[in-house]
Amino acid sequence: MPLVNTKKMFEKAFEGGYAIGAFNVNNMEIVQGITEACKEVNAPVILQVSKGARAYANHTYLVKLVEAAVKECPEIPIALHLDHGPDFETCKACIDGGFTSVMIDGSHLPYEENVALTKKVVDYAHQFGVTVEGELGTLAGIEDDVCVEAGHESYTKPEEVIDFVRRTGVDSLAIAIGTSHGAYKFTPEQCTLNEDGVLVPPELRFDILKAVSAELGNFPIVLHGASSVPQNYVEMVNTYGGKMPNAIGVPESQLRKAAELAVCKINIDSDLRLAMTGTVRKFFTEHPDKFDPREYLKPARANIKELVKHKLVNVLGCAGKADECL
Repeated sequence: MPLVNTKKMFEKAFEGGYAIGAFNVNNMEIVQGITEACKEVNAPVILQVSKGARAYANHTYLVKLVEAAVKECPEIPIALHLDHGPDFETCKACIDGGFTSVMIDGSHLPYEENVALTKKVVDYAHQFGVTVEGELGTLAGIEDDVCVEAGHESYTKPEEVIDFVRRTGVDSLAIAIGTSHGAYKFTPEQCTLNEDGVLVPPELRFDILKAVSAELGNFPIVLHGASSVPQNYVEMVNTYGGKMPNAIGVPESQLRKAAELAVCKINIDSDLRLAMTGTVRKFFTEHPDKFDPREYLKPARANIKELVKHKLVNVLGCAGKADECL
């Protein structure tokens, strides 16, 4: 089947109390690991590409990799999405170049400018059946070219969402409820120690999520900066030469709760990078004589696949939902 947009995915996700995984892709092994996992558990998926990924791997290469995944996994619906589109020109290039969904991130702009820019992208995208994600509120942290210093993030204002959605015509809305970009989402000082001696981050602002959902009704909400930063891979990175102290993510239990409410799309990025980097570091430590990229990328791809399967089944809740999203 061809690439799909996110419209039916989100309708079914909202009805079913689950979320679609939106995984950032940069190379062949990541695309393969994600889509093979989705095929095995029969889950719909959004493969998303950032401005940085397009600069790194080239737009054409990325589109062709995703098209290959569609051919190899015809049983599952796959959307190709632009993550954090910075301007109209980038969104237009992706729409013209085969993407089925785009995000225009005007969250850093004054409200009226965000509305105008988002509407411009929506008006163009909808001519071609491409869905559009907008954003209100800003997340702290760093993701490619998106960088917001801690203390400068802002929560989404529930009183703005109806006006924004109505005036822009967006198909989904990314909101800020306490997640952040990157692998260092919370400092140890922000966390509390549980009875097992594990640092527990503060709870996301579910009150804001519920208020936004109450305002919008049956409308898909998106969470960015929602990687859980698996500690087994953080430990693997650190054990084999890395230095990632205090890398703390969003607890998976909180992400599952968000998916059961109104969140229809959860972005996952850092987790996959950690799995790949940790695996490669471990491989070279144990096999210092090896140099063939196929030998170290194969186990990295396998670990990405297992991590994604876990997310689909236990966090997102979208395993077994591919057929209803077709």
